[in-house]
Amino acid sequence: MPSLNDIRSTFLDYFRRNDHRVVASSPLVPRNDPTLMFTNSGMVQFKNCFTGVEKRDYVRATTAQKCVRAGGKHNDLDNVGYTARHHTFFEMLGNFSFGDYFKKEAIPFAWELITKDFGIDPKRLMTTVYHTDDEAFGIWKKVGVPEERIIRIDTDDNFWRMGPTGPCGPCTEIFYDHGDHIWGGPPGSAEADGDRFIEIWNLVFMQYEQFEDGTLRELEMQSIDTGMGLERIGALLQGKHDNYDTDLMRSLIEASAHGTSTDPDGPGKVHHRVIADHLRSTSFLIADGVMPSNEGRGYVLRRIMRRAMRHAHLLGAQEPLMHRLVPALVRQMGAAYPELVRAEALIGETLKLEETRFKQTLDRGLRLLDEELARLGEGQPLPGAAAFRLYDTYGFPLDLTQDALREKGRTVDVAGFDHAMQEQRAKARAAWAGSGETKDAAIWFDLAERHGATEFLGYDTEAAEGQIVALVAEGAEIGAAATGAKVQIVVNQTPFYAEAGGQVGDTGLIRTDTGMATVTDTKKSQGVFIHIAEVTEGEIARGQPAKLEVNHARRTAIRANHSATHLLHEALRRALGDHVAQRGSLNAEDRLRFDFSHSKAMTPGELATVSAEVNDFIRQNSAVETRIMTPDDARALGAQALFGEKYGDEVRVVSMGRLAGSAKGADGATYSLELCGGTHVARTGDIGAFVCLGDSASAAGVRRIEALTGQAALDHLNALGGRLAEIAAALKAQPAEVVERVRALIDDRKTLQNEVAQLRRDLAMGGGAKGGAEAKDIAGVKFLAQTVAGVSGKDLPALVDELKARVGSGVVLVVADTGGKAAVAAGVTADLTDRLSAVSIVKAAAEALGGKGGGGRPDMAQAGGADVSKSEEAVRAAEAVIGGTA
Repeated sequence: MPSLNDIRSTFLDYFRRNDHRVVASSPLVPRNDPTLMFTNSGMVQFKNCFTGVEKRDYVRATTAQKCVRAGGKHNDLDNVGYTARHHTFFEMLGNFSFGDYFKKEAIPFAWELITKDFGIDPKRLMTTVYHTDDEAFGIWKKVGVPEERIIRIDTDDNFWRMGPTGPCGPCTEIFYDHGDHIWGGPPGSAEADGDRFIEIWNLVFMQYEQFEDGTLRELEMQSIDTGMGLERIGALLQGKHDNYDTDLMRSLIEASAHGTSTDPDGPGKVHHRVIADHLRSTSFLIADGVMPSNEGRGYVLRRIMRRAMRHAHLLGAQEPLMHRLVPALVRQMGAAYPELVRAEALIGETLKLEETRFKQTLDRGLRLLDEELARLGEGQPLPGAAAFRLYDTYGFPLDLTQDALREKGRTVDVAGFDHAMQEQRAKARAAWAGSGETKDAAIWFDLAERHGATEFLGYDTEAAEGQIVALVAEGAEIGAAATGAKVQIVVNQTPFYAEAGGQVGDTGLIRTDTGMATVTDTKKSQGVFIHIAEVTEGEIARGQPAKLEVNHARRTAIRANHSATHLLHEALRRALGDHVAQRGSLNAEDRLRFDFSHSKAMTPGELATVSAEVNDFIRQNSAVETRIMTPDDARALGAQALFGEKYGDEVRVVSMGRLAGSAKGADGATYSLELCGGTHVARTGDIGAFVCLGDSASAAGVRRIEALTGQAALDHLNALGGRLAEIAAALKAQPAEVVERVRALIDDRKTLQNEVAQLRRDLAMGGGAKGGAEAKDIAGVKFLAQTVAGVSGKDLPALVDELKARVGSGVVLVVADTGGKAAVAAGVTADLTDRLSAVSIVKAAAEALGGKGGGGRPDMAQAGGADVSKSEEAVRAAEAVIGGTA
């Protein structure tokens, strides 16, 4: 009996032998179809190939595509566990032709694979065709299917459309007859919903283009798109009638049973099936970058997680279960999907965190549900207000409550739930309106209510497709914007990072079929990402699909600077002490700035130590890892919180660098561990290099370091090297000798400056006096006043000290001519400072010179004046203060 892994390999190998390129599964988050919540079929990644927009180096392809149907219009969540063939996660096997082959090749390919390679009895097979597709009917007859087992269907069940307009065409489906012992009729009959005839493969012939008026025109490039569910064909080939009885699903069900010490086929059978299915969807979504949240894809992921966790609870699991099942999934599917192996630790950690938190509220929520039901009459639906309390207080999504009630034969008043939700939104709006927010921000609140938060894709991609949900100009929504218009663009999903946490917003391009806009900045309000842009080509309009492309070079530089701040933060803490904490930052494309708590300037030695340590960890080139956890758990682990950032229920914890003796950078051996929502390099080596430009004061008790990384750092070092060579040439020295030579020159210059200053003072003290050179007695105090020229204000304190030494005990006043204006200094010897203050004396002198103010100490004070010709008046003013007559 072939395993599902064998069946997948057989399918891909068959088409490889028939000249098809085996293409890896695309991620579950579509990058080229913004209308989809998740990838739900094999053709999604080839959408642009079918329309001719994209050309690849192959025209035939085959895939095993991972798919999720749990949100949006394709939502199988409610049926999972209760039916034989519903899944949130499944694999779609498919073969594709982009204008290469068509019906006459596609049908024989399918027939040969099914009847020969898979060995299915042809007598058990039946096919359907669109009622006007005589060509397909004739080909099926030719390969050997009797006419009575080729059924013409005249509904859209056999006519596929990409949308209201665009590529479309008839399809043909292959059914397997399980036998008359199972109820059901052939396709198209009244009993078609039974389980006797099961569709196993659908072949779509993209033959036409449909226009708005409903007319069809033959496509120049006719293509093939097929899809066969691996779980469904697997059940058939393994002789099962239930997808959950296949080997892969059975192994996960048994892992669930083992983890809960229960019977896999006992009363908890449905619970095990739900857990097995949801384990796959949650694990693959996390591996593809989706994290649990309260918005968009993250909300759907959380719903799936919590549904599985409730079923684990019903099985009696006392401790988190889901994370313990991840190794079983990786063993089964890791070879085919290596992303599962790479993300195994992240998947396990995320599931454990979510289940731990949810178990804390599950018991209380279920008690509330039981209390509400006890008040109701037999068969009455749960009031919507009660269901909303479960959602609002305990985080129970509506479908989780519906699932719990389903087992009790009850329903929910959905209309009442929706009404309660609208009431809450109205209260939130009223609270927001009175919170002091600016009036023009109201539009972002409106857009958030109508369209939800923007889905951010930028952690793992710089290019994606989205749908323009709004255009805003001058505070109002507009329908379209033409070349030259300044506009704010809102898209349902974006790779553009919005300014936050010190990281600047991304720039780049947004393209539609009719125009292009250049994005100059990205900001965020109410969860809505605002692309600030100018339309530079054609016209863009609301509702258009758009291609979004971040400026790669700029984002790369920003990432390097942001990651460098994390290493810098830790290096500062280790060099200066644990008191160092971030007080602000800027992570731009051309530089980084980091403000931190520290009371004094860093010494050159400290700066050199910090820079060397940062560069050591850059050269280590260790992986930069991201985990999701609660803020409390992150802080308990030792993660540093970023200044000024608000944290929700979950935070991203970014770790980088390994300490000596640690091979994997496990907890306790990680160098830098911080809470951060920004984008980062994949490995520390991607930073390139780090150069500190210096340390300066930013505010009281806060220092600021500015630095460069990557090419900017290298350019700076090269410029310094060039300048060093110039200096070396001027000094006629070798570059290695420059530092010592320059230091000697600086010392020589300081010595000469001191000698010049002394000569000026000597000259002033010598024949430079214009009067008052002799001390006089004022009220018993010696007073020596002198007016000098050729000295600056900064030379006066030294001159006053010399004169104080000359008088021994007394008061000194010196007035300096500084080019028409005056500088004045007063000195009082230590034995007189209890009676006289130099500050009072110099203020009186300064006022006489036309100045104001002045200050200093009781023994030495300085001031300035507007008119040096009033020096004699200044001397008399000083005498008056000394004599007590002022």
